[in-house]
Amino acid sequence: MKPMKPMEPMKPMEPMKGTEPWWPQELGQPASSGGQNDMRYAFFPDAHRLLVEIDGQRTTYDSGDHRISGVQQTNGTAPRFSSQNGDVALNDLKVVD
Repeated sequence: MKPMKPMEPMKPMEPMKGTEPWWPQELGQPASSGGQNDMRYAFFPDAHRLLVEIDGQRTTYDSGDHRISGVQQTNGTAPRFSSQNGDVALNDLKVVD
C-alpha cells in the first residue's frame, strides 16, 4: 500500500462579484435607491437626476431642488417620492433624455 500524499493547500477564494448597477456609470453612486413591486429608483443629487424603472422601462427625470429620500407606491397610482420639500409625484417631474 502506498503512503497517502499530503494535502495540497487550497487556492484563496476570489471575492464575490456584486451585481452590476442598472443606472449609467457616469452618474456614480446614488444618494438613495430602492424599489417595490416592479418599480425601482435611484437618485443622484449632484446631477439632479432621478432614474425610475417600471416594468423594465427606465426613465430619467430632472429632480430639480428635490433631495429624494424614499418612495411610496399605492396600487393604481403613480409613485410619490419623499423630499425635503414634502412629497413629490413622479408626474410632476420633467422627463429628460
